[in-house]
Amino acid sequence: MQSASDQILEYEPGDLTCVVEAGLHLSMLNATLAAHGQRFSLDPPGDPTLGDCLLHNLSGPLRHRFGTMRDLVIGVTATLPDGVRTSSGGKVVKNVAGYDLGKLFCGSRGALGRVNRLALRVHPAPADARTVVTDADWLRLHRSQLVPSAVDIACGRMYVLFEGSPEAVDAQARALGGEVIEPWPELRSLQERFPRAVRWQGEEGPLVRPGPAVVYVEETDEPVWSPLAERVRKMLCNQI
Repeated sequence: MQSASDQILEYEPGDLTCVVEAGLHLSMLNATLAAHGQRFSLDPPGDPTLGDCLLHNLSGPLRHRFGTMRDLVIGVTATLPDGVRTSSGGKVVKNVAGYDLGKLFCGSRGALGRVNRLALRVHPAPADARTVVTDADWLRLHRSQLVPSAVDIACGRMYVLFEGSPEAVDAQARALGGEVIEPWPELRSLQERFPRAVRWQGEEGPLVRPGPAVVYVEETDEPVWSPLAERVRKMLCNQI
């Protein structure tokens, strides 16, 4: 439930921020950012709009290092069910103005209203990237000094993405060892087949992201939403 508008309203490469309309697709944003050597570090399956990324709390493998939309949204303008237009946050990464609507709306699936525009933080695009596949020894990787951008476990194998300067990427990939591979399109397709993320406690699963401790499973139950956000939704509905 978001606006059909799909424009980049403001973009300050030097500030690593941008303001976009909610209907803008992720690929369109990244095409603009790429011209300045930057990217929006969210990579869910498909090519969703930024509004859907927030309302459905979408994320992909880069969640390991960069987090979800809750971590990348620094401001939100939304229309509440009673028609009131409200904003919070701003255009700088360190901002504490107003209530944090971004976190409240994240995963709301439109229950709190319509998202109109978002202020986002972006990151420099890496100079190099390499993925290696090894046995699924997460504890060994977690206890090491290596700094991957993504770690997925599927079918008993662990896929580890390193990004940065060519020298740093090469050194980390050699230190971990394993076969060089490019698995991410297939892993995102696997995520689409098992769309619900639940807390991972060490068990096996179709797709595990051990860094943020989530495992993707079949979507059989209603997703759990924030109890605070649910109370806000009921309060707003009672006022209409």
